[in-house]
Amino acid sequence: MLPIFFSQRTRSHLRLCSLLTLLLLLPLLSVAGVVRGRITDENGKGLPFASIYIKETASGTASNEEGFYQLQLSPGTYTLEFKYVGYRASTKTVTVEEGVQELDVQLQPEVLKLNEVVVRAADEDPAYAIMRNAIRLRKYHQNEAKAWSARVYMKGVYRLDKVPPKVLGIRVVDVDTGIVYLSESVSELHFKRPNKINERIISSKVSGQKKGFSFNQASEMNISFYDNLLKVEGLSERGFVSPLAGNALFFYRFEYQGAFEENGRTVNKIKVIPRRKNDPVFSGYIYIVDNSWRIHSTDLRLSKSAGIEFVDWIRVRQVYEPVAGHVWLPVSQKFSFEAEGLGFKGGGYAMGVYSNYKVQPAYARPPKLVEIEPEPEEREKAMAVAAKPSRKPKVELVEPEEIAPEEEKPIHDDKLFSKEILVVDAEANTRDSAYWASVRPVPLTQEEVADYHLKDSLEVIKSSRVYQDSVDRVRNKPSIGNFLLGGYTYSNTYQKRFFHFDPILNLRGGPSVLQFNTVEGVVADVRVDYIQRFEDRRYYVIEPAVRYGFSNEKLNAKLKLSYSYDPFKNSRISVEGGRYVYQINNLDPISPFVNTAYTLLGGYNFMKLYQRDFASLSYRSEPWNDLVLNAGVDYAHRMPLDNTNLFTFRDREDEESRFTSNVPVNAELKDAAFAQHEALTLTAALSFKPGQRYITRPDDKINLGSKYPTFTLSYRGGVKALGGDVQYSTAGLSIGDEVSMGLLGRSKYSVLGALWWGKENMRLMDYKHFNGNRTLFAGVYEGFQLLDYYRYSTNNRYLEAHYEHHFNGFLFNKVPLFRRLKWQEVVSLNYLHTVESRNYLELGLGIEHIFKVIRVDFVTSFQEGNKARTGFTVGLGF
Repeated sequence: MLPIFFSQRTRSHLRLCSLLTLLLLLPLLSVAGVVRGRITDENGKGLPFASIYIKETASGTASNEEGFYQLQLSPGTYTLEFKYVGYRASTKTVTVEEGVQELDVQLQPEVLKLNEVVVRAADEDPAYAIMRNAIRLRKYHQNEAKAWSARVYMKGVYRLDKVPPKVLGIRVVDVDTGIVYLSESVSELHFKRPNKINERIISSKVSGQKKGFSFNQASEMNISFYDNLLKVEGLSERGFVSPLAGNALFFYRFEYQGAFEENGRTVNKIKVIPRRKNDPVFSGYIYIVDNSWRIHSTDLRLSKSAGIEFVDWIRVRQVYEPVAGHVWLPVSQKFSFEAEGLGFKGGGYAMGVYSNYKVQPAYARPPKLVEIEPEPEEREKAMAVAAKPSRKPKVELVEPEEIAPEEEKPIHDDKLFSKEILVVDAEANTRDSAYWASVRPVPLTQEEVADYHLKDSLEVIKSSRVYQDSVDRVRNKPSIGNFLLGGYTYSNTYQKRFFHFDPILNLRGGPSVLQFNTVEGVVADVRVDYIQRFEDRRYYVIEPAVRYGFSNEKLNAKLKLSYSYDPFKNSRISVEGGRYVYQINNLDPISPFVNTAYTLLGGYNFMKLYQRDFASLSYRSEPWNDLVLNAGVDYAHRMPLDNTNLFTFRDREDEESRFTSNVPVNAELKDAAFAQHEALTLTAALSFKPGQRYITRPDDKINLGSKYPTFTLSYRGGVKALGGDVQYSTAGLSIGDEVSMGLLGRSKYSVLGALWWGKENMRLMDYKHFNGNRTLFAGVYEGFQLLDYYRYSTNNRYLEAHYEHHFNGFLFNKVPLFRRLKWQEVVSLNYLHTVESRNYLELGLGIEHIFKVIRVDFVTSFQEGNKARTGFTVGLGF
């Protein structure tokens, strides 16, 4: 039956697709022999992604979604093994000559033998003995290959089955059902224990993007169920427990489904069942080879109850083969998924086929196993149990004999492994159809052939000015929601020009067009970002801004120019100047929206402002992979501002007790007021991330972080030159990182300290400020939630520390109500030591992921061990 994708196309289109498929195969006919055909089940239905293993070359391939396969082989005789999970393997011997040889294969359902066992209620399921043995040998199988390399063919296909007309009130433009992303790649993948990896993408093809580079990454599929915990980026914050983990019996139940014979080996089929519904675990089937107790294949699934995010379910299928002596490695993998949300519905898969394996074994010979002798008093009972043909003896692994260093035959030069874990060749996207026909181990389906043909044809149209202008006309239609809350963007896609306008009310914490504060009264703050992008990923931004206060009747304006000129070093230079109003703490501890709400509804004026005429220059670059340099110089004429409007909707009886002067209260300054003055300020910061790994693409560089924290050395100083009145120097050192704790969640911390010297004529805005918060709305979580905004600002030595631990549901998953709500727990600690604050501490307990995005914390503060304040805060907690 033809897919729906083709139901709207004519028969002539189908003939064209068939012709294109034939043309793609023509190059194969002239190069070497081709074996092709279809793998079907007992009813003649195609088996998608069935595995084909070539014993003589220790390589393999897979069938496509329709069950078709093709092999390009040099002349000779080959043994082909056809496998599909749940079906009996079939072995065929073929003699390959020039030309095409058709070989269709029909697989029969696996016939499982239960060995005529009668299992009483008191008996343990035979699966447990099998899985215990597999768990005991987990580390051996995990480490049996010291290093390996392979060629990996990857294909990613993502499709939409349902598309809504609008999302959150925004019209969906230029998105259709069917395949939305189709990409193929060929990589050379190298691996060395314990975790060294190197990948080079030598070929890349993206449907509808002839100049595009695939985002396929074979190393991302390099997951192993021999690991205790499987971390899959983007699916979950805490990882998933493997059925072979050391503590697997705490998380899983197992059921023996039977066994079948394959190439002289007995393979046990084990059903994997979660013990508890909401644990981070798999369900499905795992196949274990008898006596060696290794993985033969997997067909495992994760669902929403396992805590996966963004998708409804994901299925992992793997097939292992002996690729070098007694060493087994995956020859094919497939990850498939489905997702639904915001009116969209779709799914897709990513598959990898491994060939040309080169392996450096870690051990000289296969493992030697010995049966564990039972205690004398248990021997009679043990012998009776062992007599049952289904019962597997308990085994232990004799210490394996590692290959002596002088006898090792390394397959890699250590220089191959560096911080660059993936590089995409600049010529990877230039391969023609003849090349792809010669390297593609999995034939394209008719739908995929049609998608390539259609999108490659439409690419010329879609890159034309007429088409892009027509799409922009629809996309650029303004709406009340855009202007009011989300901000409005006007696009000129063809010329790569974009204009962005801030929203009237910015609930996310950034600038708002409409504001209110006690200094300026009603404020109109209009900012526009003009962005011009280029083909090589360079771009510049022009940011004009105009601000008018209706109470103090002052017009302010500024202009910022930024140029990002090197995507490989993330280099940017910016120049800015004008007259504008700023918070005394230039980190903006309170947002305009929150301050407006608290001023008008509560009679509080937490925001403290001053005016500055200024010119500044800043620079940012990554001179080396591990280092980021930031530097800047700023010259400013700084002027104080006074309150001019004390309007509030709150009863005016206690108005005076709530509003305060625009001069903050500070514990180290008797009077923080200041007169007009000039300041020349220099800043510099050098951040160091040891061991930072990265990806190099032809058009940019992507940093991936490392297992080490980030160290930052910073300097800021006021210079008495060019008329500057302020003089001081401060140098600080900080360390920060985010650490995964496995099933226990993840921790995030930062510690910062600094020293000062050469202080003369400093004003409050030159002090070190700590991000405080006196509102219900949570401040930045790397700051304080109950601290006054300016009380402990300092120009003396200080120490600041922040710690958060996100349990990611580790505790709440044990509580039925919270488990159903999928709320997650978080704890926090914030510490500050200054000359005046002494030891200030905040402790917080919170719940996040409320309605998926809300976080609520209960926070208590202590001053020198004495309880100071308590309060609730509400923020975003994804």
